[in-house]
Amino acid sequence: MIVFGPVPSRRLGRSLGINNIPHKTCSYSCVYCQVGRTRRFQVERTPFYEPEAILQEVRKRTTRLRDMGEGADFLSFVPDGEPTLDSNLGATIEALKPLGVRIAVITNGSLLGREDVRSALMGADWVSFKLDAVTDPCWGRVNRPHSTLVLEGILEGMAEFAKAYKGTLVTETMLVRELNDGDGNLNSIAAFLLRLQPAVAYLSIPTRPPAESWVLPPSEETVARAHRILGREAVKVEHLIGYEGNAFSATGRPEDDLLAITAVHPMRKEAVSELLEKTHADWSVVREMIDRSLLVETQYDGCRYFVRKFPRIRRRV
Repeated sequence: MIVFGPVPSRRLGRSLGINNIPHKTCSYSCVYCQVGRTRRFQVERTPFYEPEAILQEVRKRTTRLRDMGEGADFLSFVPDGEPTLDSNLGATIEALKPLGVRIAVITNGSLLGREDVRSALMGADWVSFKLDAVTDPCWGRVNRPHSTLVLEGILEGMAEFAKAYKGTLVTETMLVRELNDGDGNLNSIAAFLLRLQPAVAYLSIPTRPPAESWVLPPSEETVARAHRILGREAVKVEHLIGYEGNAFSATGRPEDDLLAITAVHPMRKEAVSELLEKTHADWSVVREMIDRSLLVETQYDGCRYFVRKFPRIRRRV
C-alpha cells in the first residue's frame, strides 16, 4: 500500500505515511534498519508511482479520517527504502500541497550531492537527514552504503541544502553500541552539525528489531555523553529514544492496516491489540496472517513485535 496510518510519531505527532518506494529499495543497508536488510541496492533515480496516483490515495485516506473525526499533522514520506530514489518526489510534493497538510521527508541524505534531489526536497516543510557518521570507516560499518557513493560529496550536498532550505531541517543520529558511539565519531558529527545548524539534532538508539541481530543500543552513560558532545556547540540536541505509543489509526480493514503499517514500522504486541480492538477483530486475524506467511513475530529488548514478511529476492549491488 502507498499510504498507511496515521501512525504515532515522536517528532511529527500523527503522521500519515507515504510509501513511495518499492519494498526495501535503498542506497544504504543500515545494520540497525527496522525493516531488514536492503533487497534492491540502488542509487539511480527512477519513477515508481505517478504523483496523481499518490495524491488520490492520500486524498482518499484524509477524507476517511475526517469522516472518522480524525486528522493528520503531517504527510510523511517515510518508506521502507530511500524516498529520494523516486524521481517523481518533487512533483508529488507539489501535487499534495493543496491538501493543506504539512509535508515531511525522512531521508538518509545519500543522494544530496545531486542538485535535482536538493531541488525536490525544497518543497517539503520538514526534512530529516540521517547523520550516523561523517568519516568513511565508521559510515561504511554502520550504513553499509552502495559501493558508488562518496561520503564527501554527500556531506557537501547536505551543507548546500541546509544553506538554501527555508523549512525545518533536523538530523538524526542512531547510536549502535561499539560501532559509532565513540568520542572520535561523536566529535566529528558535532563539528559537522555546527556547519549544518539544524533546528534539532536528534539522538536515537535501536528500539525495534534490527536488520542484524548483534546490534545493541549503547549504555545510558554513553547516550548522555553523546548528548553533551553534540550539544556543546550551541546545537539543540534531543533524545529520540522513548516508545512512541500505540495510537495507530484503523481503517476498519485490520489485515490491510497491519500489512501497510508493519511493512515500514514493526508493531509491538500491545499496539496490534489496540488496532484489532478498534476494528472489532480478534487475534485470529494475526494468527491467520502468520500462517499465510504475511507476518512474522519476533522479539527485541524484551518486547514482542510483528513485522511484515516479504518473499526473498536476489540482492543487487
